[in-house]
Amino acid sequence: MCDELTAADNDRFLATTGGISRRAFGAGTAAAGLMALLPRAANAMPVKGRDVTITTPDGVCDAYFVAPARGKHPGVLVWPDIGGLRPAFRQMADRLAESGYAVLTVNPFYRSAKPPYTKEGEAPDAPEIRSRAMEYRKLLTPDATIGDATAFIKFIDAQKETDRKRGIGTTGYCMGGPLVMRTAAAVNGRVRAGGSFHGGGLVTPNPDSPHLLVPQMKGRYLFAVAENDDQRAPQDKETLRAAFVAAKVPAEIEVYAGANHGWCPPDSRVYNQAQAEKAWARLLATFSTL
Repeated sequence: MCDELTAADNDRFLATTGGISRRAFGAGTAAAGLMALLPRAANAMPVKGRDVTITTPDGVCDAYFVAPARGKHPGVLVWPDIGGLRPAFRQMADRLAESGYAVLTVNPFYRSAKPPYTKEGEAPDAPEIRSRAMEYRKLLTPDATIGDATAFIKFIDAQKETDRKRGIGTTGYCMGGPLVMRTAAAVNGRVRAGGSFHGGGLVTPNPDSPHLLVPQMKGRYLFAVAENDDQRAPQDKETLRAAFVAAKVPAEIEVYAGANHGWCPPDSRVYNQAQAEKAWARLLATFSTL
């Protein structure tokens, strides 16, 4: 989870490397607010995107939907990190659509605020942004998540670009990781694959811990774990792995060496292109089963 500890880890990392993770890949310095340009696939499809609104049990959620310009394709629900729906996640949605998916990226904090949550030049994990978002996050309870996920997937299935004969995938970053698991368990009649990237709170001591939902999940799953998150809670990945083995649900669970919490979004202070590209390739492999 993006908290004071992981933010401090990122501060220390940038202080010792001078922001080398971004400079090394031509993304500029590690200054907040810069966004790397994601590589395009050689066979990228033309896509069309549009802003949409979705009625949920708790109100109206603003979101971004993008899909290939022609044909019908498997749907994907994207849960952003604590920085919410922003240009970086629109870019990531476009890229996923270019690979043949109908992608819905939502504002997880629609009950509290509309994006952007950040100002120009602010990093998504800036203390003041994180403080506000953590308050917004309190309203996204397990029950609220189920209501949202059900409404979001119903919306995806209603779009002309969606192939309803194929399964739906879902991805989540940071706080979105456990939302992937709650979505997959709640709508297991449709969700057939998922990916969590530097997910926080996947394993907790609480009776509603996401890892306890694994027996209700179907399909194939990917868990890309940040090295510093693993160092802080090394047993979590083993507990998660054991849950998937016991439920006989396929899952790829890997710690990404040298990757700090938040390494995947291209506007992250610790964006690591090499490891982000590896995670992206593994996501496409996971979604190939849809």
